[in-house]
Amino acid sequence: MAKIALFVGSVRQDRHGIKVARWMSNKLEKRGHDVYFIDPLELQLPMLDRMYKEMTNPPEKLRDLREKIKNADGYLPVTPEYNHSTSAALKNTLDYFLEEYFFKPSAIVSYSVGQFGGINAAQHLRQIFAELGAPSISSSLQISRVQETFDNDGKLLATDYDKKANRFLDEFEWYMEAFSNQRKKGTPY
Repeated sequence: MAKIALFVGSVRQDRHGIKVARWMSNKLEKRGHDVYFIDPLELQLPMLDRMYKEMTNPPEKLRDLREKIKNADGYLPVTPEYNHSTSAALKNTLDYFLEEYFFKPSAIVSYSVGQFGGINAAQHLRQIFAELGAPSISSSLQISRVQETFDNDGKLLATDYDKKANRFLDEFEWYMEAFSNQRKKGTPY
């Protein structure tokens, strides 16, 4: 159906976010979507010095990442909340590109070990994706007490999140289809 760039937000040792990201990736694949699983821990990108478009000879991993972002129909970041914001690793990964994101929706999944599920990080990411030209859908999916929501193998323990995630993904699919239809008619740029 759609190509979705899923961004893992954490590079920490023993990170909970990888469980959330794999769970969401699995749900998207079961819906028939192609998922570009983008993990900054695997990419090992240096701190941003120049955007991709400013580089004369970008490394292959950045060329591959650009193609994934450019070809995606939508973006799904899975972000932790660090100090009431998103992670530096996720922000660094996103900031290498700009025009590649234009006129495609984003859908934000956030998590935390506390009761608020990373809502502050999600709100900050809304601003970031708006600036990238990939506005966020109105809903977001917050996962509270992530350490109790998944077991050590990444199996979902709190099954009420399945229903929430399904409604969230229904909305994301609606927006991806709507944006796709509009892009076929042309864009303002």
